[in-house]
Amino acid sequence: MSGFVLAVRPEPGLAATMEAGKQLGLNMIGYPLFEVRARKWECPEPGSFDAILIGSANAIRHGGDALSSITNKPVHAVGQTTADAARDAGFEIANVGTGGLQNVLDAVTKPTRFLRIAGEKHVPLTSSDGVEIVTRIAYESVPLELPEPLRALDQLGLTVLLHSAVAAERFDSETRRLALQRSRIKLAVLGPRIAEAAGTGWQSIHVSPAPNDTALLELVRETCI
Repeated sequence: MSGFVLAVRPEPGLAATMEAGKQLGLNMIGYPLFEVRARKWECPEPGSFDAILIGSANAIRHGGDALSSITNKPVHAVGQTTADAARDAGFEIANVGTGGLQNVLDAVTKPTRFLRIAGEKHVPLTSSDGVEIVTRIAYESVPLELPEPLRALDQLGLTVLLHSAVAAERFDSETRRLALQRSRIKLAVLGPRIAEAAGTGWQSIHVSPAPNDTALLELVRETCI
């Protein structure tokens, strides 16, 4: 199989994506564009909210000791990976979404008061009548640079996996810094919003049929390599 597949998500997701891609026979390489770091945060009084809204497993991985006092609150998670992380941390799962955190929010039984545990950069949400959201920032993504040797790979056939809009914007910036030939690079992204954030000038952009790693990697194997 020709061509390389570059994964740029932060750890521990990077290692999981690399292994899954290799199992499919893809020529995987990995350089994280971000390092996720915990931030100190204070949890609101547990009686002031009914449930927890989480858009990333990083909220659990980096939530720290503040999570221990609220494991009795049900979690509404953006997807299965996030739900699994919350369940492993002792939470009960009330809802698992498939199409973004806004869809999870729209499906809740009203009235509901949410604690949203999020990263410094997070997707804005619109709440309907009867739904309240208090947001706490538990982690941040610190940008990293791609290595100089990556310049040579766009000559050999390169497909890049993008798991978030923030990653798309960062990769767009890094290709300009490294003067990569964007017209030689294919992008495979988890959703339309990520494709929009990636900018223009790429050889092609392929959107995964489902917002998960399995669907994204199978898309790459079938259409990009």
